[in-house]
Amino acid sequence: METTKCPSETGNHDDHDLPAFKLLLSCPSGLSPSEVSVVFDQTHDRIPHPDAGLESSIAEIWSERIQQNPSLFNGLKFRYGGHSLCRGLDPSQKTRVCLQLGLTDYRTFVGTNLNPLWERFLVSSEDDWIRCRHTSNPLGNGAIVETSDGEIVLLQRSNNVGEFPGHFVFPGGHPEPQEVGVISHQIDGELTREMVNRMVSQEMFDSITREVVEEIGVPVSTLGNPIFIGISQRVLNVRPTAFFFIKCSLRSVEIQRLYCNAQDGYESTHLYTMPMSNLRNITSKMPGCHQGGFALYKLMIDDAKEN
Repeated sequence: METTKCPSETGNHDDHDLPAFKLLLSCPSGLSPSEVSVVFDQTHDRIPHPDAGLESSIAEIWSERIQQNPSLFNGLKFRYGGHSLCRGLDPSQKTRVCLQLGLTDYRTFVGTNLNPLWERFLVSSEDDWIRCRHTSNPLGNGAIVETSDGEIVLLQRSNNVGEFPGHFVFPGGHPEPQEVGVISHQIDGELTREMVNRMVSQEMFDSITREVVEEIGVPVSTLGNPIFIGISQRVLNVRPTAFFFIKCSLRSVEIQRLYCNAQDGYESTHLYTMPMSNLRNITSKMPGCHQGGFALYKLMIDDAKEN
């Protein structure tokens, strides 16, 4: 496992001539829930920008978006504030990962990461979590779902979604603070900080299974346990996404039939399944963070071949 900046594995984004993604963390051997922990703390929350005018643009942009779409909801999200690695004394043991998470919301995401002036929120630093300390950076999630006949599930986003309408993506969304009763950093009297950290850590894995079930319509009983394979950052808007690998016991044709009744089917217009060789030709039509998800999957495949 390694923290990776991968210029050799990036695509280009036409608008800004930027690389499409950066791999913030690569775990090619895959990690189980017992090998991933979380520190959820307000020290990992966003720091307001010292430029008052730039800060005020957050509320202005949200107000404009609400006028355009009154159904927008300002939900809470976990903020990615970095990670640390813990290596055991035994070299044969896997390195464990600790995710450092704070709290943010959709309004702040729209007003910082999706702000036309988003680059002004960044700080000049090689350390990514220092560089992004003034941005919302909600941690998204995505799943590389492999069918029983060896194909990968891909969705085409609808034209009604807020980000990258019409693009190809892996199933995913966000871990949700409110699913584990988190509405602030205030801890309920019956809970300890350690208990909250464990609950948030489990939500990282539970949420991706939930997203897959809701977006492609398969029963949860057909899905294997998610394996964490790393974190990709879309360079445009510095958007981080945690990726997982999940095996499904259904064949591609069975998943196609179930997709018609998916709970969140309105978020996409088509479901495709294809072998990895065909998937390579689609990546240029993905958002950068999902291009990074494919790169993480490829590293996992290559690692499995070597070992």
